[in-house]
Amino acid sequence: MKLLSTPGRRTSPVAKEFRERCAQCDAVSWGLTDEGKYYCTSCHNVTERSKDVLNSEAIPNTKIQAINRGLKKRNKLEKGWDWYVCEGFQHVLYQQAEALKALGVGPELKNQVLHNFWKRYLQKSKQAYCENPVHARKRKAAVLGSPSHSDWESEPALLSDASGPFIESDGPRKPSPPSRASHSEMASICSGSLDGVEYSLRKEKGLVKMTMPATLALCGLSLLWQREALALSDLLRFVEEGHIPYVNAFERFPEEMKLYGRDKGIFAIESWPSYEDVYRQMIDVATFLDLPRFPAITEDCYLHPNILCRKYLMEVNLPDEMSDFTCQVVKMAGIGEVDFLTFDPIARKGRTVKYDVQAVAVIVIVLKLLFLLDDNVEWSLSAIAETYNEENKEDKPCFDFRKWYQVMKKSFDEKKQKWEEARAKFVWKSQKPLYHSPIDRSVVYKRRGELPFLSLIPGSWLGKFVWKSQKPLYHSPIDRSVVYKRREMVVNLQKQFSTLVDSTPTAPQKSPSSFQFNWTEEVTGGTCFHGHSLQGILYKKGQSVTTMNSLYWLSTQKFCRSYCKHVTTYEESNFSLTYQFIINLFSFLLRIKTYSLHEEVSLIEKRLFKTKYSTAKTKSSRSRKVRK
Repeated sequence: MKLLSTPGRRTSPVAKEFRERCAQCDAVSWGLTDEGKYYCTSCHNVTERSKDVLNSEAIPNTKIQAINRGLKKRNKLEKGWDWYVCEGFQHVLYQQAEALKALGVGPELKNQVLHNFWKRYLQKSKQAYCENPVHARKRKAAVLGSPSHSDWESEPALLSDASGPFIESDGPRKPSPPSRASHSEMASICSGSLDGVEYSLRKEKGLVKMTMPATLALCGLSLLWQREALALSDLLRFVEEGHIPYVNAFERFPEEMKLYGRDKGIFAIESWPSYEDVYRQMIDVATFLDLPRFPAITEDCYLHPNILCRKYLMEVNLPDEMSDFTCQVVKMAGIGEVDFLTFDPIARKGRTVKYDVQAVAVIVIVLKLLFLLDDNVEWSLSAIAETYNEENKEDKPCFDFRKWYQVMKKSFDEKKQKWEEARAKFVWKSQKPLYHSPIDRSVVYKRRGELPFLSLIPGSWLGKFVWKSQKPLYHSPIDRSVVYKRREMVVNLQKQFSTLVDSTPTAPQKSPSSFQFNWTEEVTGGTCFHGHSLQGILYKKGQSVTTMNSLYWLSTQKFCRSYCKHVTTYEESNFSLTYQFIINLFSFLLRIKTYSLHEEVSLIEKRLFKTKYSTAKTKSSRSRKVRK
């Protein structure tokens, strides 16, 4: 069974009697022009030699047979397979699904959920599983085979445990039909894929084109459908740490899938995925696919705000007792209801939930309720807690906001500095050379071959180049032994030079973790606040317990109009320094913009303090009437 019609490698007439290497690209692959002259099938360089000039008897017979065997292997790699852009994205999705499975996600996500989402996307975008796919309409040829054996009647091999991507279970790839020869030749000029140019120019109303961020959106939707213990911010952080293929994911393509020209703009990514962009893509893709209501988010699900709040309280080293206050805020705001949390693309297009951002916003509101965060009250309460701890050293320590701020700020600054340095040192250039057309292939590969040795120069910008792939890339199986020997020599030289210049060697990739901070007693040296009490800032009032702080200020006094693209604005200078630190801290944890978190805090406050906002709205309407 197969996803799309996957034709075999392209072939062209080869002049096997001519054995000289091309002066331009150094290849040995010749064809004949209409005038009888030899031209290089790799770079299209035409020579002055004609067929009747060459004397094949001058070449030993044994040498001819040896070269012939090498040419057959080289041609298979140089010509490559005929493939479509959607097959490239299929391969990326397969690798991402495998990475998620290695992180502990259940195999059902790959074999069932993501499999069905991808199949539905191909059908909705009319690339497969339909009687008249877009490839057939564009090229006026039967791309998917005859109607009786069309792919829309079969099941795809994507995400199947029985076979990898692009591997058919019913046998090897079949040769290309004659009608596709001209299209293969045209595609080889501008892109490695057959439809790279058409795909980049395709614009249809209502169509959601597949992109690299959209692959993460599909993974995010699959995780949400399965209700896995992985929020969107965790998914993007694992992408950034290299645990999930995204940047230079095309390096994992089979060698026979040639990628150049327009394919570079489709698969080559030079920016990190943004939370807002991927989140917006998730909504667009879910709406485009007409997905039904997702499984309910109940109180025992990881994405429920009560559970996420506990997780982020542990992350930022806050007392466990604060979870009682977060649960009360969730209940009062009505954001813990099943109908509110469950994603329904069709019925609720205008209202969606950012589960991780929402949970963090609840913690910010609780901190404002307890400490006000106005650069005054929090320090007064810290003095009370400090006095209590000195007088009651044997009792459970009271939470000291000032001490927590000092510990947290130091750890936050160190973590952020390391993150910024890692981003600055990251090299976007792929290990697999990209070229505009087959003509440039030999020049690009020759230049890339010099980079490992230039990177050994101390002080050079190339000195930060890090080989991400442990498997060396080579031009053909003939060159395999030479390439591996050179790679071994380069690695040894790099180690020697790093020792001489006293440079820090590249740190190995860290194992993935749900937490970014470690607050165990052994690591922090007794600065873990998880077990601290809030009794110093609370007092009993009858049968209930209330906070010593009785004030509260709203993050947003007036929301933007409905025609604005944003709900509110965030200017740091208008807020206290403590509030700025809290917003920056949680924004860094989720890798989101500060205004996104501030906006979520304002929206929850609007649900909590409906009377205040309604009173303010009534006053503003009365003032307008008086002016009139």
